[in-house]
Amino acid sequence: MKTYIPKNDEQNWVVVDAANVPLGRLATLIASRIRGKHRPDFTPNMIQGDFVVVVNAQQVALTGNKLDGKVYTRYTGYQGGLKTETARQALAKHPERVIEHAVFGMLPKGRQGRAMHSRLKVYAGQTHPHAAQKPQTLEVK
Repeated sequence: MKTYIPKNDEQNWVVVDAANVPLGRLATLIASRIRGKHRPDFTPNMIQGDFVVVVNAQQVALTGNKLDGKVYTRYTGYQGGLKTETARQALAKHPERVIEHAVFGMLPKGRQGRAMHSRLKVYAGQTHPHAAQKPQTLEVK
């Protein structure tokens, strides 16, 4: 009996415009695209998704009271070193990390998820340096 092994040679690049798109909708679309769940030959234990380039990260929408209510925390490793910042502060300082944080939480945990995370490229403005890969535009509904 011959087992079917999906080919992993397709490396598509996709551009997503994050302007005025809710963060959660954007993150779920990106995470499923990076995992490769849109492909008919999806295999959970293989990385066969697309490379995703996100532009206009600073214009992503947060609905409701999330700009002030959503809090990102990190720990420095020192006593009393718990740093917190709201989503409004995070978008002002480093808007790329807000989208990366949301998408990373939706990827598998472990070494495969960390490898998939490197397929995400986020930029605060309209321009990106990946024009040589000829990325296709993906519309967010």
